[in-house]
Amino acid sequence: MADRKLIGVERAKALHGLHGWAEAKGRDAITKTFQFASFGKAFGFMTEVALAAEKMDHHPEWTNIYGRVEVTLATHSAGGVTEKDIELARRIDDKAEGRTR
Repeated sequence: MADRKLIGVERAKALHGLHGWAEAKGRDAITKTFQFASFGKAFGFMTEVALAAEKMDHHPEWTNIYGRVEVTLATHSAGGVTEKDIELARRIDDKAEGRTR
């Protein structure tokens, strides 16, 4: 996975392939909010994502309030969204599948 910033059509195509991810306001990043039935379910999701992110050596920015987890992805060394972010977004979506409400 390259640390090259995605721009233009390449970026639009990458984002189109992700469900529910959007451009973050005011910065070069993508974001998505996940809603779980409880804090425990949100925390379990975050734990699984943390393990996957650690294996990729690419870590999300996130906040958690009860059952809500807000995730923001950007590759700081590239100054924006890269293939690493798109791949991590896919893995995050896989972890959330069937668990959100």
